[in-house]
Amino acid sequence: MKSDASPTARALLALELLQSSPGITADRLADKLGVSERAARRYVGILREAGIPVESVRGPYGGYRVGRGLRLPPLMFSAAEAVGLVMAVLDGHHHASDPDNPAGSALGKIVRALPEPVAAQVETVRRTAAPAPDRAAARPDPGATTALVQACSNRRRVRLDYRSQAGSEWVVEVDPWAVVVRHGRWYLLCRTHPAHAVRTYRIDRVRAVEPLDDTFTPPADLDPVALLEENLAAGWEYEVEVVVDAPVDDVARWLPRSIGLLEPVDAGTTRLVASTSNPTWYAGQLASIPVPYRILNGPELRQASRTLGQRLLAAAGEPPP
Repeated sequence: MKSDASPTARALLALELLQSSPGITADRLADKLGVSERAARRYVGILREAGIPVESVRGPYGGYRVGRGLRLPPLMFSAAEAVGLVMAVLDGHHHASDPDNPAGSALGKIVRALPEPVAAQVETVRRTAAPAPDRAAARPDPGATTALVQACSNRRRVRLDYRSQAGSEWVVEVDPWAVVVRHGRWYLLCRTHPAHAVRTYRIDRVRAVEPLDDTFTPPADLDPVALLEENLAAGWEYEVEVVVDAPVDDVARWLPRSIGLLEPVDAGTTRLVASTSNPTWYAGQLASIPVPYRILNGPELRQASRTLGQRLLAAAGEPPP
């Protein structure tokens, strides 16, 4: 902090430090403010005189903290912080300028609360930037997302009304373990009932969420991201079983981890077991494998692969078989 900062400015910075570091000691507060310990205590006194309940605890584990009942002052952003926030929103959500969209509405409220010079810079970025939509991203309904996040936090079972990419619809009761964002898509990692199977559902395909009275305890060693990767290809409508003429380590490098379970058959052959809701997409993924492979199970995948092969032959000027 500059040496000519006013006592009020230092007191506000002291408040920010107290809020972000509950239990901060006087010497640590002084170090952060760049002042003497006596001066730091004086700024704490200024906050108390202003009606802010700053509590202090003596002893080796004591320090200052803001007590209950504090009504927080308005948010204060620097120009760099405010522009950075807008950039992050634009990068993740391409309707940030639409006042009828929840993200655009929320961002508009923040902009209106900023000081005029800062707001002008932010609004320039917000209105003139033209982010290209991520076609792979899928924006879930904010209400459904909020309900699922709340259910994860409260460990409450929910009933989902779900529609798959293939158009199938079903209702299922699940224990919602975690919400995971992966490559612009939002997923619910859960355990189904009564099957007790671990499943992954796209939240943008959830049509309704109904909280239930039952509670649950998630696995103690739950790693949501790793488990999501393992289960993205499980529980869908169309079965997949493929044998690839290559060692399992090579196949793992060619295909995304989420495509299914890889099992070594022998030193030079790998078995791929999975399921999919989109055989056409799956056939395209398999076509990238640079060695021979055979589809042992999955008539829908066979048909999709046959159609893809005919298209590739036609593109190369070859007559279809």
